[in-house]
Amino acid sequence: MQTGSFTRATGVALLILFSSATALQAQYASRGVVMPFTVSGGLLVSQRPVAARYDAHRIVPGFRAVLYPGLKINSSWFVQSTYEVHSTPFLYYEDSYDVNTVKSSVEQLFLGYSRNGEDSAVGLKVGKLNTAFGSFPLRYSDTVNPLLDEPFAFAYATKLRPDQYPCGSLDLAHQITYPVYVDHYCGGSTSLREGMIPVTLYGLPGAEVNVSWHRIDSRFQLTNSSPSNPQSLRSDSQHPQWTAGAGYTIRQGFRVGVSGFQGPFLDIDVRQLLNAGTTERDYPAKAVGTDVQWASGRWSANGEWQRVEFRYPAFRVPPSVSSGYAELKATLNPRVYAAIRAGMETHSRVEDNSGVQVDRFLPNRQSYEVAAGYRLNRLQTLKIGYEWLKTDGVSGTQNNVFGVRLVTSVRSLSKSF
Repeated sequence: MQTGSFTRATGVALLILFSSATALQAQYASRGVVMPFTVSGGLLVSQRPVAARYDAHRIVPGFRAVLYPGLKINSSWFVQSTYEVHSTPFLYYEDSYDVNTVKSSVEQLFLGYSRNGEDSAVGLKVGKLNTAFGSFPLRYSDTVNPLLDEPFAFAYATKLRPDQYPCGSLDLAHQITYPVYVDHYCGGSTSLREGMIPVTLYGLPGAEVNVSWHRIDSRFQLTNSSPSNPQSLRSDSQHPQWTAGAGYTIRQGFRVGVSGFQGPFLDIDVRQLLNAGTTERDYPAKAVGTDVQWASGRWSANGEWQRVEFRYPAFRVPPSVSSGYAELKATLNPRVYAAIRAGMETHSRVEDNSGVQVDRFLPNRQSYEVAAGYRLNRLQTLKIGYEWLKTDGVSGTQNNVFGVRLVTSVRSLSKSF
């Protein structure tokens, strides 16, 4: 573990927390500062790290602290941010990599404007934003997500790289032989790298407009890079692109939505390898998705499906990844709930420009997760869960995970002007 990084990151988090502890609650103030935060600690028990190193630890403790400092300027204007510090591995998908360190990042930081009418609302955000694609990015916090893991599309990397040029269909199919890293064979970056997460849960620099009217809600976002390959404002691989979504509330507690994005995803590392007269903009990533939310009494459910296509230059039929999940939660009493989620990820047929075809460029995956939560008090919830992760052609329980997580959430710290 990187002790220096751990000390600095933890120190920053504790300083912010303790300096906010004297703040006063001001729920109805028109101006003020707020400092909600969530701190989670837990254990992962799994054999996943053994794939990367045979002597890796199978029981790993971890923590995550997420701070939400905000400034309310007046009744319409505000500043919102999200800052996260967490050890690795803490999240389930990180348990496949035997790397023990502490990460910190500013996930969101934006200036916002909102105005509400009797049957309508309009909002504007400018800064670093969560992607507008899908619905899970709005509820991945430990206080909202009833389970411990996250769906495939938003957490688990697929074995594709934006900074290397795959030669063809067999190049992609051969990636199954690598347990962690991905290596395409026709040029590009020479660094070690894992695959791409189809849709990032972390922020993208950009601007977003939200409009709702009666039962219809909509959003449109312009960002500096793809949700499949997010870039900072200092990157040489930035490419403007759009994301859009809309939803309709059929009745109270029942909503359906759609979303999509399109834009370049390749890095500058492959620019010299592209076909003459073309640029990265000629090879976009395209995504389409749908989502549904339902709640009635003690029951609630969420579901999503997405398809993301990556248009590499050497392919007539490019690789695409489809994934989805269905989630059900039951509140058994004011303190106890139970939840279950079933997920799947499928990989498409590919055909390169030489005519070589592969029915599936990677094996398909399925996940089944159960969890129970117990509310210890108004601030703390204990979550216990188990996940079965199945990959086609792979037997055994090596990829299963048992997790325990204690979540402490404080939402009321604020100080009015």
